[in-house]
Amino acid sequence: MPVFTYSAFDDSQSLVKGTIAGDSPRQARDALRERGLKIVDIKQDKAQQVSETSYFAGRRNANYVGMFTGELSTLLAVDIPLHEALKTLSQQYSGSFQKVVLLLKDDVDSGQRLATAMEKLPAVFDRLCIKMVEVGESTGRLDIVLRQLSNFRRKSMELKDRVLTSLLYPMIVLAVSLLVSVFLMTFVVPMLLENLADAGQSLPLPTMILKFMSDTLLAHGWWLAILFFGAVVAVYVALRSDWGQRLWYRLLLRLPLVGDMCRKQEISRVSLIVATLLQSGIEFLDAMNIAKGTSNNPFLRDSLKHCADAIERGKDIGTAMSELDFFPPLVVQIYTIGQSSGQLEEMLFQLSADFEQQVEIVSGRLSAVIEPLLILILAIFVGFILLATLLPILEAGNVL
Repeated sequence: MPVFTYSAFDDSQSLVKGTIAGDSPRQARDALRERGLKIVDIKQDKAQQVSETSYFAGRRNANYVGMFTGELSTLLAVDIPLHEALKTLSQQYSGSFQKVVLLLKDDVDSGQRLATAMEKLPAVFDRLCIKMVEVGESTGRLDIVLRQLSNFRRKSMELKDRVLTSLLYPMIVLAVSLLVSVFLMTFVVPMLLENLADAGQSLPLPTMILKFMSDTLLAHGWWLAILFFGAVVAVYVALRSDWGQRLWYRLLLRLPLVGDMCRKQEISRVSLIVATLLQSGIEFLDAMNIAKGTSNNPFLRDSLKHCADAIERGKDIGTAMSELDFFPPLVVQIYTIGQSSGQLEEMLFQLSADFEQQVEIVSGRLSAVIEPLLILILAIFVGFILLATLLPILEAGNVL
């Protein structure tokens, strides 16, 4: 949706400036006139358009939303009116997210509810956020619900950070290994083998293999690079499709250790979402449907849909989950006991915390195994290069 900057006079003849979203300049003018403003100037700012593609994606966006909801909760908790709180926070941020807060403020000033204003920005606020804010406004507990939402964002990001941090160093080692290998094969090895080739002596098998690899990289390096990046793009496109995601997660979940870690990470996140929604006053069935929409794993989405449909038909939560292979017996038991005891919310928070800890332990073990393995592979490759270059020299000197 386009964003327009405007200057206008209010009822007290004071000049005010701001931004407003609208499908057209006429719609934006009409909205400003409804507020009693006399427009001096209005124009579209193309650098501030709000669209699903123009906003910073996923991770950065989630960080901003988490901070925003926490700060808004703090201001509302000390009885600052919503429009004043949004005005204050609009001065707290800069860049793209400042425009988001200004758009929310404009809609709230025009009489719309905060959840309705957020609905207009689906690239920034997901269904979970909108639903919780809607419940908070309906129950008069908006500050409490926003605090719960902020805590959920923080915990969710911490879970992702633990896994990414543990795998970051192995990924760096792998990238450096590839760069070192390419450098050795394209610059160092050709110089070493040039003198051996000029000598006209027969080369041992390791040296011939090394020479073939080096010559291939030198002759077809650009084509291999293009092929590599083409394969990366193809994989990326495939993973964005439903069949690609299903194939990827099917392979991932079958991997030893990694599959169990990914399964527990998904269950931990879903349990945290459901518990947070239940805590804010949302019914369990709605919480399951919202949790389903926040997952990228198609098998988890299918499982949650099956559970929601079964519960809607009158089945108990545990019975519905026990019919699926995705949920371990422990998870089924916790949902069953939680439902019967009326403490489902507390038990889900505990389940999420326990699984999060297990994911952290497993990811740490994976990192501890992968790091020396990658270093060993790099050492073997460099050792092969040294062997392949030294063998002809030793043979020529009759050392062997």
